[in-house]
Amino acid sequence: MSLERKPTQDELSRAPKALLHDHLDGGLRPQTILDLAKESGYSKLPASDAESLAKWFADAADSGSLEKYLETFEHTVGVMQSPSAIARVAREAALDLAADGVAYAEIRFAPELHLAQGMEMRDVVESVLVGFSQGEEEARELGKPIKVRTLLTAIRNLDAANDTADLVVEYRDRGVVGFDIAGAEAGYPPTLQLDAFEYLRRENAHFTIHAGEAFGLPSIWEAIQICGAERLGHGVRIMDDIAFVDGEAHLGKLASYVRDRRIPLELCPSSNLQTGAAKSMADHPIGKLAKLRFRVTVNTDNRLMSKTSMTHEFTELSKAFDWSLLDYQRVTVNALKSAFIPFEERLEIIEKVVKPGYLAL
Repeated sequence: MSLERKPTQDELSRAPKALLHDHLDGGLRPQTILDLAKESGYSKLPASDAESLAKWFADAADSGSLEKYLETFEHTVGVMQSPSAIARVAREAALDLAADGVAYAEIRFAPELHLAQGMEMRDVVESVLVGFSQGEEEARELGKPIKVRTLLTAIRNLDAANDTADLVVEYRDRGVVGFDIAGAEAGYPPTLQLDAFEYLRRENAHFTIHAGEAFGLPSIWEAIQICGAERLGHGVRIMDDIAFVDGEAHLGKLASYVRDRRIPLELCPSSNLQTGAAKSMADHPIGKLAKLRFRVTVNTDNRLMSKTSMTHEFTELSKAFDWSLLDYQRVTVNALKSAFIPFEERLEIIEKVVKPGYLAL
């Protein structure tokens, strides 16, 4: 047997995985939303049972528009407005990812979105960290160990970026490993938060930027060359700078820079289909970008809205591109090489979990 063969479905489910791009408020269990809505008195849910609610989220997100996709978060954020609710969601996220074979995950959230019932941003961060710790401990007891770290996200059309960046630095040794900006790209370039990025660089803190998802190359260029992003959230539109002539790829200056500098692409295939960044899985740029040896990573983005998991993403890629076990190991190692945890921690997961796990398959 060899890693250079197409894996079975069972092997894909058991393969070790690493996840860099997953939103806490996009991965709730439908039943949890119902429970939290009942506890908090939230009355805007579009369905009253878990199955119907799950279907509504998937259908509503499948719009072909990033802006409409983002509207679904009104309901998940709406029920995440207390410390206990946020801790529950974080705990369940850790458990769900561990059950899916994820050995390392960076989960992001925007503290500023959870203040409607009186919490401060610091309270939100504390609650998330409590939930992740509980989930990690329970997963370990179940024989499914996972390491979960978090990114604090600022919403690009709001004004809490500087305060969020301060929290990243304050909590960097307690489980917060980086910063991000998210939200509608058009009209809100990353340079609007330049003060936050310059502060983070002075403090030697890590950050990624949502760029090149719904907006094109200018967004990617600003994120890298002006703001100093270490990774690109999605970055799928880098394909706009690659021309194919008679089957041969010709990289433009920006695409060449991204590949040469090994800037990680946090690609989220199923989500990209929903927001219109790709027409079908077979057409998704991840296939060509992987062949061109960009630093490609595979991610879920929003597990509820995209009705997905890492195993599902791997399965769809297997159908579209006939990836081998070696390809899946490569994107998993790519993710760990690009993680915002210390080098020795990354190396330990690669050498003690990922490589032995794939060899065992």
